[in-house]
Amino acid sequence: MLGKPSKNKHQPLSTMVQDTSNNTDQRPQRKEKGKAATCLSRLSTFFYRLYQIFIAAPVLLVCTILCAVVTIIGSAIGGAHFWGYYPAMIWSRLMCWVMLLPVRVEGDELVDRKTSYVFVANHQGPYDIFLIYGFLGRNFKWMMKKSLMNIPLVGRACRSAGHISVDKSGPKAIHHTYEQGRKVLRNGISLMVFPEGSRTFTGHMGFFRRGAFQLADELRLPVVPVTIDGSFDVLPRQRGFNFVTWHPLRLVIHSPIYPEASGPEEVKRVMQTSYDIIMKDLPEKYQGMVENPDQ
Repeated sequence: MLGKPSKNKHQPLSTMVQDTSNNTDQRPQRKEKGKAATCLSRLSTFFYRLYQIFIAAPVLLVCTILCAVVTIIGSAIGGAHFWGYYPAMIWSRLMCWVMLLPVRVEGDELVDRKTSYVFVANHQGPYDIFLIYGFLGRNFKWMMKKSLMNIPLVGRACRSAGHISVDKSGPKAIHHTYEQGRKVLRNGISLMVFPEGSRTFTGHMGFFRRGAFQLADELRLPVVPVTIDGSFDVLPRQRGFNFVTWHPLRLVIHSPIYPEASGPEEVKRVMQTSYDIIMKDLPEKYQGMVENPDQ
């Protein structure tokens, strides 16, 4: 069988030899550039970790203690809505700034400061807390796992601030959680929920639970989908307590989804719409649902 004719059939032999020589000369140069880039990356990672150990960690530990103490004392004196939000907002911004993590917020203008919403977001990692608390720009209460209330000092501050612990031990406990939510969602105070219930292991979204959407349906409140991007790359769940990896963070606040009806079908519609909207703004590598074993 005959092969295809060479594209260089009419090219002078001297030119072909010269091209081959040029390709040979470029290979070592590309290898050297690749080695230099790898060396530079490792060096920057090394110094970034030294910075985290000797500068960032001590500063942020002090900030965390101060934030918790101020929240507890301020809430005890009065004005838990104020003291439960603003000190934590400053603390969360410092957690990003001191770690030198750039943050971009999109869609901030789409929500009204005087309206109560149920915000729902994907849950990529620990830095979700700092990204939302620091940059959402709305006074809200968390609906959080009951176990988080047991963290020394921080748990006490969360209780003082009026955040809602989710107790799934039985129907009465779940009903009590909903009652707390109803009391919170008024006078422009919103609720922030991670409908997945736990952090992702892969960067992809798991399925949503219905609780937050049922509460929004009962109270006839708009749901605001929020996309978190970058938190998984900064500190993924499986890494545990470890060094932070430098990576940009992005918080996308989408348009509110207003109720059109009421009942199970409306809950299903809003939940699916929220899921699709959040998913659409994730990077392509994290597109698609991956079931989370914790769910």
